[in-house]
Amino acid sequence: MTTDQAILFSLVIVIFAFLIWGRFRYDLVAFAALVIAFVAGVVPKEEVFSGFGHPAVVIIALVLIVSRGLSRSGAVELLAHKVLDASRGLQAHIGIMAGVSAALSSIMNNVAALALLMPLDMQAARRAKRSPAYTLMPLSFASILGGMVTLIGTPPNIVIATFRQDALGEPYRMFDFAPVGAVVAITGVIFVMLIGWRLIPVERREHDTAKELADLKDYVAEAKVTESSKAVGKPLKQLDDLTGEYDVNVLGLVRRGKRLPGSSRNEEIRKGDVLVIEGGPEAIDHFVGAAKLAFAGSEKHAGITSEALELMEVVVPEGARIVGRSALDVRLLYRHGVTLLGISRKGHRIRERVRKARIHAGDILLLLGSEGRLPHVVEWLGCLPIAERGLEVTQRGKAWTAVGLFAAAITTASLGWIYLPLALAAVVVAYVLLRIVPLSQVYESVEWSVIVLLGSMIPISVALESSGGAALIADVMVDWTQGLPAVAVLVILMIVTMTLSDVLNNVATALLAAPIGIGIAERLDANPDSFLMAVAVAASCAFLTPIGHKNNTIILGPGGYKFGDYWRMGLPLEILVLLVGVPMILVVWPL
Repeated sequence: MTTDQAILFSLVIVIFAFLIWGRFRYDLVAFAALVIAFVAGVVPKEEVFSGFGHPAVVIIALVLIVSRGLSRSGAVELLAHKVLDASRGLQAHIGIMAGVSAALSSIMNNVAALALLMPLDMQAARRAKRSPAYTLMPLSFASILGGMVTLIGTPPNIVIATFRQDALGEPYRMFDFAPVGAVVAITGVIFVMLIGWRLIPVERREHDTAKELADLKDYVAEAKVTESSKAVGKPLKQLDDLTGEYDVNVLGLVRRGKRLPGSSRNEEIRKGDVLVIEGGPEAIDHFVGAAKLAFAGSEKHAGITSEALELMEVVVPEGARIVGRSALDVRLLYRHGVTLLGISRKGHRIRERVRKARIHAGDILLLLGSEGRLPHVVEWLGCLPIAERGLEVTQRGKAWTAVGLFAAAITTASLGWIYLPLALAAVVVAYVLLRIVPLSQVYESVEWSVIVLLGSMIPISVALESSGGAALIADVMVDWTQGLPAVAVLVILMIVTMTLSDVLNNVATALLAAPIGIGIAERLDANPDSFLMAVAVAASCAFLTPIGHKNNTIILGPGGYKFGDYWRMGLPLEILVLLVGVPMILVVWPL
């Protein structure tokens, strides 16, 4: 082993450790690793930032913008409304929603597809009076499966295509993934429809997080004691008559930023104290007015119900602006006039100092704000509504235009008439000129954390390959599996890649596994396409944990799931992918 290989292996191990730990965002970890690789001399100066101009990075960014355009045009929502019927049986509903999710994910970003369909699925669950836990996990898994079908369906496929170009001189085309990916996706959708949903723990299916969160009697607000307040100088318990009259509860007293212990009911209320109040929005507002209090941190606001407001439930995906920060940190009320009323975290409502609580990916937030402002603030936060959104955010008259432009780009690129990134770039330009995607939202549409991850990891992956590190790993795997047929080695590579994808970002997994797959094919004198396709399928199989794929994180809160719930449906699904995917790879891309 050379010095460069030793440094790169150590760096990759450290990257794995930090990504699994999850304490720091994956894009920060990857970028820091790139800087260290340059300082250590294993990535040359002229290659350090080459990843950010890589075709894979450009394609992923453009696909995200196009996905925004398809969403804003209303094309996807119109399709979903046509197939949504709450009167259908559960199994039929899961099958239809999973099928639509997989189909949409094959032509657009799978996170965007889930974000569009999840509110409709939640709405159907409410109408049918069943827990969304029955349907959200099948919906998420189907969106992941659908990404396997086309080149642009999921970032790992784009990564694998570029590795093929480097290794064999030609990348995969748009539908080269379809013979294997479509069969795997269809089989997976049938599984989640017939069997998968039955494997979700019964206690989750009986626990309706969305219904509990929509109960307008259990919201929490904070009110500040003013100098003119009737509460000044009185013990907290003397407010019982007033709280009973307005049907609210005082959960506690906060003084100088600290919650006083339970004995605080006998504590004399002072000016500047904060009361933590539980109740409905109007009840809280009336109580605050009667007691001459002021909403904490916003004395200039007249009250919760002073203008036409709406309540919105949103889920926090990984990478959202508010992840790791509180409502106070992002100055949600001061700058944006939106109140954070409550947080639901894995089925447990956070009641104390809501505005100071650090938000986690997967949390459900309960927001209150003006009808005109709230949707824009939710978008700025990077959150996703879990109730059906109003029609004003779409431009339905441009739906067929958006679809037609996208279809033309895919067709011309598939026929080889135009380079795919240029075709997608032309669609983006057209969307902007037609105001399908406003210019202000072009950059907001790009998931920059994934772009930074990919741009940072590509030079490291190239260095690992050029230094002989990937070949060394391939040699070790071939030696370890000596005597086994090539198909067994392919299966082992898929299992290892699947395992990594369950705990790492799937882009990082593909970047590390693809050169190893090529190296193994060379050692076995086998078809590199077989191993690249195996990596592509396996890298998209993140079904065992809520952290393996962003879609799994998004449904964590709304479904009321626990960390250990995913493997119950995910493990049989990954085994099924192996049983179906390997024979299809051998048929379409023989060894």
